[in-house]
Amino acid sequence: MAWFKREKKGIITSTEEKKETPDGMWNKCPSCKKPLHYAEQVENKYVCHYCGYHLRIGSKEYFEILFDNNQFTELFANIRSGDPLDFTDTKKYTERLEESYIKTGLNDAIRSATGKLGEQDLVIACMDFNFIGGSMGSVVGEKIARSIDYSIANKIPFMMISKSGGARMMEAAFSLMQMAKTSAKLALLSQAKLPYISLLTDPTTGGVTASYAMLGDINISEPGALIGFAGPRVIKETIKRDLPKGFQTSEFVLEHGFLDFIVDRRQMKAKLASFLRMIK
Repeated sequence: MAWFKREKKGIITSTEEKKETPDGMWNKCPSCKKPLHYAEQVENKYVCHYCGYHLRIGSKEYFEILFDNNQFTELFANIRSGDPLDFTDTKKYTERLEESYIKTGLNDAIRSATGKLGEQDLVIACMDFNFIGGSMGSVVGEKIARSIDYSIANKIPFMMISKSGGARMMEAAFSLMQMAKTSAKLALLSQAKLPYISLLTDPTTGGVTASYAMLGDINISEPGALIGFAGPRVIKETIKRDLPKGFQTSEFVLEHGFLDFIVDRRQMKAKLASFLRMIK
């Protein structure tokens, strides 16, 4: 009867023989709560294959998805923020930056690169939410400005992937100045008759929405992304009214005319390649 009755008590596997599951191998879908294996996530472009929820990803993953064979040249990689205001809240701004450098492996909340998408040249600037909430500081504005200059000099279309909580409060007016700076550079891009594609991902809010994110020749988004200026809670407390269902989702924003279309991440590269061929 030993085949179904345990004769020895307790777990007898030694500590040395135990196998740990590597960190990051499994993830849980925030929407349907089902487990997702990392290999499946990569294969499915970081979209849940059960419910279609678009997981939040950063510049590394977007470059991997959009650039042909994941081959690109990063631009202006070594620019880092200063601390012009000697800002301190619960800790020094310089300490927050150092923590973010170590935690994310990034130099700021944006990376820019040039490469080919569907065999067509493209410059992409992509924000990373993991770096201080994807906040827009002076480095974000400077990288966007330099990327646009590079696009104009080389006559290459420009694409901006926004993912941000808004302006970086630790840089105060310096961060707000980036709204005007980037908008002025985009005007020069328009004068050069080069296309600007703006992709709004989850979340795109604050000063980013109020500047370059909404100035694209085409404004597109992923399904279910949060897009707005102030957050839903702030708006609800201000107007003292309940908000419509799905308020500030990309579908709601599309319905009210602020987006051109919504595209599934799995079809995004093909759609963008088609658009670039059409306007070439």
